[in-house]
Amino acid sequence: MHSKRGRDSLFGAEPAAKRSCSCSFPDEVLEKVLSLLSCYKDRSAASLVCKDWYHAERWSRTQVFIGNCYSVTPEIVVTRFPKIRSLIIKGKPRFSDFNLVPHDWGADIQPWLACFATAYPFLEELRLKRMCVSDESLEFLALSFPGFKRLSLLSCDGFSTDGLAAIATHCKNLVELDIQENGIDDRSSCWLSCFPESLTSLEILNFSHLTTEVNFPALERLVARCKSLKVLMVNKNINLEQLQKLLVLAPQLTKFGTGTFSQELNSPQYEALESSFNQCRNLLTLSGLLEANSFYLRAIYPACKTLTFLNLCESALRSDDLAKLLAHCPNLRRLWVLDTVEDKGLEAVGSYCPLLEELRVFPASPFDPDIAHEVTESGFVAVSYGCPRLRYVLYFCRQMTNAAVATIVKNCPDFTHFRLCIMNPGQPDYLTNEPMDEAFGAVVKTCTKLRRLAVSGLLTDLTFKYIGEYAKNLETLSVAFAGRSDRGMQHVLEGCPKLRRLEIRDCPFGNAALLSGLDKYESMRSLWMSACNVTLDACRFLAKKMPRLNVEVIKDEEDDDCQAEKVYVYRSVAGPRKDAPPFVLTL
Repeated sequence: MHSKRGRDSLFGAEPAAKRSCSCSFPDEVLEKVLSLLSCYKDRSAASLVCKDWYHAERWSRTQVFIGNCYSVTPEIVVTRFPKIRSLIIKGKPRFSDFNLVPHDWGADIQPWLACFATAYPFLEELRLKRMCVSDESLEFLALSFPGFKRLSLLSCDGFSTDGLAAIATHCKNLVELDIQENGIDDRSSCWLSCFPESLTSLEILNFSHLTTEVNFPALERLVARCKSLKVLMVNKNINLEQLQKLLVLAPQLTKFGTGTFSQELNSPQYEALESSFNQCRNLLTLSGLLEANSFYLRAIYPACKTLTFLNLCESALRSDDLAKLLAHCPNLRRLWVLDTVEDKGLEAVGSYCPLLEELRVFPASPFDPDIAHEVTESGFVAVSYGCPRLRYVLYFCRQMTNAAVATIVKNCPDFTHFRLCIMNPGQPDYLTNEPMDEAFGAVVKTCTKLRRLAVSGLLTDLTFKYIGEYAKNLETLSVAFAGRSDRGMQHVLEGCPKLRRLEIRDCPFGNAALLSGLDKYESMRSLWMSACNVTLDACRFLAKKMPRLNVEVIKDEEDDDCQAEKVYVYRSVAGPRKDAPPFVLTL
């Protein structure tokens, strides 16, 4: 039998006698040690120690994370890692979420599946984000990997419920089917009846964003026979009476997403619903609650004491209802709400959630400037006083002040993610009419652990000077409608040593700013610039100087021939992609 080191010679590795190594562990011991590393960054770092570690890590790796599907080819992945059972692949740039990337830009999963079907017939898990997935690809997946167990599709498009039916029919050992925020053609509810009656392995089922009616008898039978089901997220077409029946069948749930939380119930029906929630002794996450009102919210109170995550971003609760609900959630760590809760609701967050680590506040009506409800700096400050453990915030609002942000980060200095989205572009401090520079200066000066930052409001180049000088652990920066000159972007590229992703839209940064990153881009995952002052000539110069980067310009019909309205730059070991549509210029 050939040793693993002998097999490595097939890939051009040197004989063992010629390889330098800092240790002399047997292959099996080294592989066992490396298998204990769960973080892909740690494993990648270990593979750089020496050639022995490189090969041991190669043979022991069972999971791969690919942050950009065009940074590498499936053939390279297969050659590098022969024993992969789990894959995470991301496709389109994040700004595709804002319709800035054309629908047919690319990121098709089929070439990956075709390659893996031969190399990884033992594949068990696939997690895709912003990929193009067809029904044919889902059927190919279901038929090509007999031991397949877990599928997660987040913000993907191109498939329908017919593809889900293929997964349900052919994946006999399915453990997870997680379908979130996808552009799915919701044709029928028949896919739920395609799960074979012999399937009992399902642990996670999420179809909360599907819109069609649900085949409830099929769902009920599926939940009844899958005794290990821990996560169930249903869509808005499940009513309260059906919800109660599901809870009776699966009191062991740890994550539950309800459907529409409004229905005329008589007294016995309401008592049955409340009793069912009371039996959910292990519930950690609760979401959904569409159209919930005060009366029916009381039914979930018995299950709230164990909750650590409450997702209300689809439930337009008012402040009083939120306060009553939070009074029953003493262990909450994560909270997502709509701005319908207003500042008074956020004051309740500060009062009842001392352990809170993550807060996301979304706009209920982002395109309506005359809304009667909103959150302001007052609510954010109240949260910071009551929740000193806060690490992650995404906060949409229409007004903010420098002093408020300084107070917030003083109260919560351990932020790792700070995403403040002032929805009116170019909005200054509404009390002083000054730019918001000092607000974000306070963030980067105080929060030394900061890894992700989104800036907004009226900002000059001073903000970016602060970021470059103080944000030494920053990995992702998102900028919109900000800055005065090229110097702003230059400050960031010169000063943030760990920067991996830079996203810029509608800013005055031009060619000098783009080309100031020549020494930086190869260490980054990607750069996105749209509606800036960049020309095609500058992009061509960048591509010529940095041949290991892919420089793509996305052209619209009305674009100026000389301007580069949308520029996407990313590192790749695969070279220019071969499936670029005509509107993508690869330079």
